Amino acid sequence: MKSNCKYSIILAILFVSFAAADTIPPAKPTGLSQISYEKHIDLTWNANTEPDLGGYRIYKRQGNEFLLYTIITGTQQWFTEWYGSLGTGNSYKISAFDQFGNESELTDSITTLTKEMSDEEFLDMTQRATFRYFWDYAHPYSGLARERTNSGNTVTIGGSGFGVMALLVGIHRGYITREQGRDRLLKIVNFLTNRAQRYHGAFSHWLDGQTGTTIPFSTYDNGGDLVETSFMIQGLLAARQYFDGADTNEVKLRQAITSIWEAVEWTWYRRASFSPHLYWHWSPNYGWQMNFKLVGWNETMICYLLGIASPTYKILASSFSQGFASSSNYVNGNYFYGYKLFVGSNYGGPLFFAHYSFLGFDPRFKKDQYANYFLHNQNHALIHRAYCAQNPKGHQGYNENSWGLTACDNPWGYSAHEPHNNDNGTIAPTAALASMPYTPTESVGAIKYFYRTHGNKLWGSYGFKDAFNMNQSWFAPSYLAIDQGPIIVMIENHRSGLIWNKFMANPEIQMMVDSLFTPDSATSVKEREKDEAGFSLNGNYPNPFKNITNINFSLPAESEVNIIIYNLLGRRERVIRGGNYSSGAHSIAWDGRDDSGKPLPQGAYFFAIEAGAGIKTGKLTLIR
Repeated sequence: MKSNCKYSIILAILFVSFAAADTIPPAKPTGLSQISYEKHIDLTWNANTEPDLGGYRIYKRQGNEFLLYTIITGTQQWFTEWYGSLGTGNSYKISAFDQFGNESELTDSITTLTKEMSDEEFLDMTQRATFRYFWDYAHPYSGLARERTNSGNTVTIGGSGFGVMALLVGIHRGYITREQGRDRLLKIVNFLTNRAQRYHGAFSHWLDGQTGTTIPFSTYDNGGDLVETSFMIQGLLAARQYFDGADTNEVKLRQAITSIWEAVEWTWYRRASFSPHLYWHWSPNYGWQMNFKLVGWNETMICYLLGIASPTYKILASSFSQGFASSSNYVNGNYFYGYKLFVGSNYGGPLFFAHYSFLGFDPRFKKDQYANYFLHNQNHALIHRAYCAQNPKGHQGYNENSWGLTACDNPWGYSAHEPHNNDNGTIAPTAALASMPYTPTESVGAIKYFYRTHGNKLWGSYGFKDAFNMNQSWFAPSYLAIDQGPIIVMIENHRSGLIWNKFMANPEIQMMVDSLFTPDSATSVKEREKDEAGFSLNGNYPNPFKNITNINFSLPAESEVNIIIYNLLGRRERVIRGGNYSSGAHSIAWDGRDDSGKPLPQGAYFFAIEAGAGIKTGKLTLIR
């Protein structure tokens, strides 16, 4: 007993001596900046690098002095405060402190003032906050996305695939550097390669973010989940094309992604060699006990697209029609609220059907024997909006700007909500916001309504919370990876086409597209409004052309004009930013080259001409 007491005294003396010796404060934080929105403000700064960093102290002006306002953990380099009205704000300073209480000097002050925002600022606000879920709240060891807030070590493979795409958006928008994103992705793929359990190449739905072991989703679902794996592969393939540099780490990243992609045994998940169907689950303990055949219309379309694209375990292209589209109810063709549904159930089902398979796969400018899936998804979203505007069940909080039913939390648990069949009054922001490429005007309207009407009941640290139900005066406290991911990714696909362009650039994907789809010039981001574009397209001449063609148009008023050239597979080849043009007839020349200046091969191409809020499309033929 005396020996233990003596040992404790020695340790205490050593600790006190060490603490007394450490009187050096951390460096003063750098890069303090602010963004003022309509009802709240964000502060951001660069991370301190001291190993004993304790955190940051936020000081706020009160009268003529700055007083300590709150303390932020050392892993967080942002602070947000809700003001609730326009034209309000304050001045702030921050400091860093270490684990021994030493505090840095305070930064210079920075002043905030809430202000009215443009549509683009609303989009950036939403993306910036949503990005934090996948950057700041990711599992610290694996880098994968936690299944939901307060889920501990439980990470989700599908939501993490969405998170991979969110990282690319974060780099593109300047929220993080390319090197930061690359290093996080290296952490993720190293974990997936060396720790995460796989079952014939497929990951489980949930796994432990520390150990990589499977966490059963249900009793018999404790093995491979092909659908969740497909969502991950979709993200990884986009990342493989994004990180295209010669840097050693980028090469390693591409190689690791290729290994993960090529290890997925799509043929195994047919269950039988003669089957055209893929199956959702396989367990080493229970085999095919779940017996969940993947038949559309639903979110599992991406499984067939990737299986057909696989360079190592390829399934037949006919599997799409004989497997995914094999249901007698696959084709719909009916109209709801004036909008045609090409496939699926009446009213379209939950809106995540229009999102999950299309975060990477670009449905524009192509069709199969059943549908142009861009137009189908667009109509699906518009049906949801019309349903909420009509509000046949009389729910509180439904209107033309407050719309969108999908899988999300609700006051009683979790459910896949949809018009009529499963509508309990719960709206999820992800439904309308992730529909941004299909319904940009209506989706931006939803962002503004959610933010301005519900304020910080619905808005929080990671953007819009999962759901709300005004019948119950209920707002979800939660965020879910599978709901946050589609928001940031699909907003970016609307803004720049980034994830669509990178995923579609994979050669395996292009070969799959060739085997399943034919070109369709009817699709564009604003195709629905093309008759209201307010300008006329007068064709291009010469057509066919060899060196240069002139795209001719007439404007009723001064407008900014841009032209985008696509190949037959919908991949963007050239953006011609024409600038402002006065009213009257004009033309813009294209020389048959891509954005890098490289001559494109001969063949047919589509162009989209944007003037003001309108867009029109045309087709041209390049000969060599």
